[in-house]
Amino acid sequence: MKSISAKATRSMNIGTYLNAADNSGALLIKIVSVKHGKVGRGRQQYAKMADLVKVSVIKGLPEMKGNVFEAVIVRQKQPYRRLTGERVAFSDNAAVLLKDDKGNPKGTQIKGPVAKEIMERWSTIAKMAKFVI
Repeated sequence: MKSISAKATRSMNIGTYLNAADNSGALLIKIVSVKHGKVGRGRQQYAKMADLVKVSVIKGLPEMKGNVFEAVIVRQKQPYRRLTGERVAFSDNAAVLLKDDKGNPKGTQIKGPVAKEIMERWSTIAKMAKFVI
């Protein structure tokens, strides 16, 4: 997986609730595991900006509730530092659900802004976003 050009802060553990930032039918999702996570033995995994995570749908359409999907984190509340020296933080934690391994989003629209670091790793998600900050 390609690296991002920011020093992203470790902000979300397993069990963190996120908003679904797309129109796939999910409203609230929960992190179940982190794909390609790098932590030491005996430590809990964490997720940060632009990471691929497995999520379970908590609130949403009845047929989606309880199902497990892969998702990409597009916003995080915890401030992180870009290489230009600026710090970026969003008002909520949000993720976009994926429908396949290639990174194609499940929904057709993305609500709210998306971080610039998403464009480097997940270009198909950034193309659908209205705002890239």
